[in-house]
This record gives sequence, C-alpha cells and structure tokens, in this order.
Amino acid sequence: MSETVREPGETTAAGQEEPEAASPEPGAGILRVFGRQMKLCRIRAGLERPEVGTRTGYSPSTIAAYEQGRRIPPPRFIDVVDELLDAGGLLKEMKEEVARAQYPAFFRDAARLEAEAVELWVYGTHAVPGLLQTEEYMRAVFEMWRPLLDEETVQQRIAARLARQEVFARRPAPLVSFVIDEAVLRRPLGGRPVMRGQLEQLLLVGAYRSVEIQIMPLDREDNAGVDGPFTVLHRDGADQVAYLEAQGRSTIVSERAEVRGIVSRYGIIRAQALTPRESLAFIEKSLGEA
Repeated sequence: MSETVREPGETTAAGQEEPEAASPEPGAGILRVFGRQMKLCRIRAGLERPEVGTRTGYSPSTIAAYEQGRRIPPPRFIDVVDELLDAGGLLKEMKEEVARAQYPAFFRDAARLEAEAVELWVYGTHAVPGLLQTEEYMRAVFEMWRPLLDEETVQQRIAARLARQEVFARRPAPLVSFVIDEAVLRRPLGGRPVMRGQLEQLLLVGAYRSVEIQIMPLDREDNAGVDGPFTVLHRDGADQVAYLEAQGRSTIVSERAEVRGIVSRYGIIRAQALTPRESLAFIEKSLGEA
C-alpha cells in the first residue's frame, strides 16, 4: 500500500499540523519574490494571515512561511490564494517557477526540459529511473542519501518526484523509452516487498502505449552503456539535449556533436537490450522470483 505524502501545511487526520519543511536550497529566489507579491496582495485585500489560513486550509505560521519564502507553496494553494486575494493571475503566473524550486538545485534545469519534452530516452544503471519509481522505492532511495536528508526534505523530494510522473498523463503523451540494467532489478532497495511493488509498477507503466521499457541483461557481452546513465530530451522545434548526473552534480549537454554521440550510443544500447516484449516477460519472471 502506498504511503500517504501530505503537502507541507496540511493537517493530519488527528488535526495536527504537519511539521515545518526545511528551508529551500539557496538560489530559490523565486520563492522570496512570490512571497512578497503574496503579502502585498493580502494587504491590499485587507486580510490578516489567520483569515487567509482559515480560508485556504493552512495555519497562520504556514502562510507566514510562504510569504517569507521559507517554504514552497503547493500548486493548488497558489490557485486558491490567487482567487482569494483577487491577484488577477499574478500569483498563478509564477506557479511553474515556484514548482521547480521543490527540486534540488542541480536538477531544476532538467525538470524544466523534461516538462517540455515530446520524447524522452532514459538509460538507468544504478536505480530504477525516477519517472518509474513507486513512492515506497523513492523513500528507500532518499533515505539512503548521504549526507542524510531530514524527514521534511525526504517528503518534499518524494512529492516532487511523484509530480514528475504526471508526464504520463499529458495529452498528447510524450514518447518515453527506458533501458534499465538487469542489475537494477536484482538490487532490492528498501527490501523485498518494496522491490516487488516496484516490479509491478514497471509492468503497469510498460503497458502504456507511449512507453517502452527494455532490460539490458547482465550476460550481454556487448554493452555500449558502460559510461553510465543518461537521459536524452527531445523538445518540439528545439535541438536535442542530454542530461548527465552523478554524485549530486549534473550537466546539460547541448553541443550538437556531443549530443549526436549520446543519441547514437542510446540507439546501440537499445539494439543490444531485450526487446520491449521480451523485457516485460523478463520483469514478470523476476517478480515471480522476488
């Protein structure tokens, strides 16, 4: 069963407020800009923080944190507060930039490109790619992070990663191709029950018409992906770009010759891997063994 992840500022079933989230990472200046604009709109509307909190379902301390740029307001709060304060769309206009602030600084540019992509190619070697992860698997990954992440940051990153998976619900849906090393399926991050749920998720998403999942078997003598994981992003009317990430650092590759080489490498990797049909059968077999 999936664990419920509440957005910051929501109340628990017992009526207690969720703990304050950690301060956003440096560089999230958009949060301060949003907060100042929200405060100006609130004052202009003649409302105090407790009244805004009551009418939006958040505590006065959470409203204060949003206004001070210390916490990241969820999209649905922005929609509600824009209407409540008669902001005329001013706050809604910043919603996408505010949402990107929920990601680690090194991933924010990639998150924007991913949201604009019409086609994605993902090669995963160490863990199940984020777009395919279950909530429980995400938690296992983030709780293994070193240095340790505090619970509020773990919650925030889980919510952000789940939001990324809305890409599958877009219309028209982008075409998404994954090649995953077999070693990833053999690595039971979070324990056997978590991995079983993750394998079931792969079968579910792999059945989407816009998604292809391929497995690179460990017994392959040829593997063009030995340099590690990467993502290729195709945007409508724009050049292809590649995204590389390791040890909390990332690189957006846009130089055409280098991107062309990565694209060529992905084509070879796909040819060396099991076909999508064979791969789903392989995952199903792995599920039976898990």
